Amino acid sequence: MENAIALFIQGGVVIWLLCAFSIAATTLFLQKLWQFWQLRTLPGATPERVLQHLENGERSQALILSKGQRNPRARLIAQTLGLFERQTLSADKVRTESLRLARVEISKLNSFLRPLEVIATLAPLLGLLGTVMGMIEAFKAMEAAGTQVNPAVLSGGIWQALLTTALGLAVAIPVSLAHSWLERKVEVQAGDIQNDLDRVFTWFAEKDSRKTAAKEPVKAGEAKSKPSQQPA
Repeated sequence: MENAIALFIQGGVVIWLLCAFSIAATTLFLQKLWQFWQLRTLPGATPERVLQHLENGERSQALILSKGQRNPRARLIAQTLGLFERQTLSADKVRTESLRLARVEISKLNSFLRPLEVIATLAPLLGLLGTVMGMIEAFKAMEAAGTQVNPAVLSGGIWQALLTTALGLAVAIPVSLAHSWLERKVEVQAGDIQNDLDRVFTWFAEKDSRKTAAKEPVKAGEAKSKPSQQPA
């Protein structure tokens, strides 16, 4: 333990910056895990089940199941159904508003990912900077010693300098993996959100098409029943 503390002290500012990066990255990763855990779906009210109710014509049941959930997929389905229920907006305006709400939800899912990416990029560069600075100090000491250079002192200075590169990579590798995993989860969520909204819009479009098709035969029948006017 004492040796580790001594190495940290000898490493200088770069070592402490890398330690701060490690703590910050761990905190951000735990925050994202907590966020995804909070956005879990309620038992028996998954977005797939909500959409099944909607496609089966059980519109009110789908709205009840999707309301009050923290999951962004279910919440967006509920918001889109609510917009259609109001009947104050056209289908195109409902689509535009739903896509805007979807972008807001995806932006929330992307929160804290950029700092993780920055840490994963800067950590090895900081480690390399610490190594270069340590090597400069080691060669300066060698130059000052002149012909009385002690190889043991030189090698000790070099491995201490290389310590910062090792620590930088030790911070960057797990942070990069965590960032890639979280980014992939956000991409999957974004794809599922887009698919859910497309299914909702498709259902309403088919419903409107059926209404239009049902009215056309009636109009055609009315046209045939009207007596043709004969010229006098």
